[in-house]
Order: sequence, then structure tokens, then C-alpha cells
Amino acid sequence: MTNTTPTRREQLRLDTTAEIKRVALVLLAEGGPDAIALRAIARRMRMTAGALYSYYATRDDLITALTRDMYTSLVDRTEAARDAHPAGAPAARLLAWGEAFRSWAVDHPAGFRLVYGDPVRGYRAPEGGAAPEAASRACAGLTGLVAAAWPLPNRGPEDDYDWDDFDPGLAALVKEKFPNLPPAAVALALRVWGRMHGLVALEVYGHLRSQAKDPARLYRAELRDLTRSLGLDT
Repeated sequence: MTNTTPTRREQLRLDTTAEIKRVALVLLAEGGPDAIALRAIARRMRMTAGALYSYYATRDDLITALTRDMYTSLVDRTEAARDAHPAGAPAARLLAWGEAFRSWAVDHPAGFRLVYGDPVRGYRAPEGGAAPEAASRACAGLTGLVAAAWPLPNRGPEDDYDWDDFDPGLAALVKEKFPNLPPAAVALALRVWGRMHGLVALEVYGHLRSQAKDPARLYRAELRDLTRSLGLDT
């Protein structure tokens, strides 16, 4: 049996890497995306810039790692909440996914801004994106929620779409995961995402503070209306 316990040196590196990421998120929360800078992090941690560069050669490497961690954490939570309900309870699964999405965003506002908010000036993501695996899981998860409700009643001509209406990568992912879904279901999944995302973004960016005393209540009502619009029992 292989001993996977890290050595003292390895553990120190893991701890320092985690601290670098934590400080970067603090800077993001304090000053926005442009506040993430390796030298600023080094000053906060009382490290030399040269020492910090041994962990992340460039600021872009750090931002990519942060984005991947945050996005993965988000999808882990939403998937776990969804899967706490059986496949035969699509309304409960959708509500759980949406509630977990909001709770994660409220717990990690800086992470939400990094994944979904203002772009970091000058940042160049790797080919395929900063967190392609997490993005694929999120897309498949939302599409799966729609698949459980498809087909919808009362569809009109405005709901007709072709695969050419979507990014080829997105179309390929949906065709692989859900071969029986038509392109109209992809449009619906994007609309579901928009409805889940909208109030959460307003809350995270502080736009609901003076308008609503209980943003969570507003969000729950939106989720229930969303499930009803999909023909799911709540």
C-alpha cells in the first residue's frame, strides 16, 4: 500500500499555495479583479516576490488556478445538493441545485466574481478556458435538469432552434450527454441558467441591499416559479 502522507516539505508547499490563493481572493474582494497581483500578494504574506514566483510563475497562472478551484467548488456543491434527491424527483433536484448555487455564491462572493463577474484586465486564459472540466459539468448538470422536464407544453415558434444557433463545443457536449434532446432544449437550459444567475448576481454585487430585506426569499420564489414554468410539481 502506497503511503500518500505528504512530507513536511510537501505539506509546507501545499499550505503556502493555499495561503497564496486565500490572499488573492482577499485582494479581489477588496479591490476588484485588477487588485490580484503577485507582488501585492508577496507583500501581504511577507514573502519575497522571487519566492512567490516559485509557486506561480505568472499572475495568469494564479488566476487560472483560482478560477479552476472556485468553479470546481461551486459545481461540487450543486451536484451534491441535486444528488441528495432521487432522479424521480426532478422538481426537488432543480430547487436543490438552485439553492446550492446561491448559497455557494453568498459564501464565496469573491469566487463568484472571479468565475462569473468582471474580467481580469490583461488575463489570458489557457486554450479551452480556465476551468473546462467544471464548466462542462455545470453545463451538463443544468441541461440534465431541463432534460427531466422535456418536452415542455405550450411551445411556440419562438422556441424553435437549430444546432447552428449555439457554440459548436456546447452543441457537441449536449449531443454526447443527451443524444435525444433537440437544440430547443439547449436554449431552455441557457434561460434556466439566466434565471438562477440573475438575482444571485444582483445580490453578490450589492444591488439588492437597499431594495430587499430578504434576498433568499426572493430567490426561492423565483426558483419555484421556474419549476412551475417547466411543468414540474413543487
